[in-house]
Amino acid sequence: MKALRHAKILDIINEYPVETQDELLTRLHSEGFKATQATISRDIKDLRLVKTLGSDGKYRYVTASKSSTDISSNFSTLFGTSVSSIDLAQNIVVIKTLSGMAQAICAAIDSISYPSIVGTIAGDDTIFVACRSTELAQSLTQELKKLI
Repeated sequence: MKALRHAKILDIINEYPVETQDELLTRLHSEGFKATQATISRDIKDLRLVKTLGSDGKYRYVTASKSSTDISSNFSTLFGTSVSSIDLAQNIVVIKTLSGMAQAICAAIDSISYPSIVGTIAGDDTIFVACRSTELAQSLTQELKKLI
């Protein structure tokens, strides 16, 4: 069922400019798939979907490109336009975003695979990034602050 749902999600985002998880969930339900917001959130992470700015000026979900140059460019754009602040608490980097953008930015961070990052978790407008040490968290914070 997961593979079918993933395939349908990819079909949906290729056919429609899906801006939110809620919109994706509604479209999945209309196609006969039963899922929760938490399931959709995991699917977005599994599929490495990111939000990118469309020609119409609205953000939409797309699949992350396999090219590291494209991923880096998309990440920089998304990060620079959606992050409002970055703070540090020992080995945890706290990233505040525009409302609704944390999941997309978190997925983008995960797709880059920073070696200093142990794991990430995102809410609606906040991301916690657990780093391997306080020093690595400080370094990551400085690097990310250059993008905003």
